[in-house]
Amino acid sequence: MDAAQIQKTFVHALEIESEALTRCLLRLKDPSQSPTQAGIIRAVQILNESLSKGGKVVVTGVGKSGKIAQKIAATLASTGSLAIFLHPTEGMHGDLGMVTSNDVILALSYTGNTEEILRLLPSLKSLSVPLIGLGGNPQSQLAQASDAWIDASVEHEACPHNLAPTASTTLALALGDALAVTLMKVRGFDERSFALNHPGGSLGKRLQLRVRDVMKPREMTPVVSPTASMDAVLEESGKRNFGAVIVLENDQLQGIITDGDLRRALKHREKVFSMLARDIMTPSPVSTTADTMAFEALELMENRPSQIKELPVIDEHRKVLGLVRLHDLISVF
Repeated sequence: MDAAQIQKTFVHALEIESEALTRCLLRLKDPSQSPTQAGIIRAVQILNESLSKGGKVVVTGVGKSGKIAQKIAATLASTGSLAIFLHPTEGMHGDLGMVTSNDVILALSYTGNTEEILRLLPSLKSLSVPLIGLGGNPQSQLAQASDAWIDASVEHEACPHNLAPTASTTLALALGDALAVTLMKVRGFDERSFALNHPGGSLGKRLQLRVRDVMKPREMTPVVSPTASMDAVLEESGKRNFGAVIVLENDQLQGIITDGDLRRALKHREKVFSMLARDIMTPSPVSTTADTMAFEALELMENRPSQIKELPVIDEHRKVLGLVRLHDLISVF
């Protein structure tokens, strides 16, 4: 194959997989496809009912479907819906002991007639466990046995011989993601809950770090009174080199003097040294609290017409606890 043929084959595979997703989306939007829509809605309801009773989602599949099932189980678990993967063969040899009557089975089989899956059905029925099937054949044995059927049919695999599961597994994975995301909303799984399941890496930092974890404490913060002279302001600013000086009166926040405020004051030339801190400060500046999530403080500083580089950190009585800088926040994300 020459370069043009390689590119054409590569692009064609992506087009087939993209088309599989688009056709599924159209089925879900088309009013005439009510069975498809009803299957999704019923599946989410069954999943939520089992999870609300303290049960879990047991995801199962064989071969490539098994690999996708493992990913779906991991995504569900990380987004607040307790889930495990059960290999059907292991299930027949003792692992069905992990399944309780409060659980729900999500079984993946494109043909819907996978022998290893079908052999589990009598045992699952005896446990009165609800069954959700996800596959491409609504007339299959799995579909007929399911309490809810999710249509994951595709017209053609990306494989040139229409044999290797490609477009079908891509669609199954996307449907699993959609189930997980929908359950997150149904079950009220918010960012704080998400953080508990993702303590590591940059994602964990984003969701768990608070301002108190990155701010400079009060004892390190440059501070002057409203009546401080310009000499005192410049001395405090240079000594700490924080890019800002907090103006306090009776330990409460009155204003902030940034490097920008100092530059503007210096335009007055000889008059500048007769000025006091209150004359050049920004009064009632934007501030934050120690308990604010660090990423929220970063958004507060950046998402505005003119960017803020320093935020005073205060308590409910406007007592200054410290200072957080844009540099400090960016460095941890």
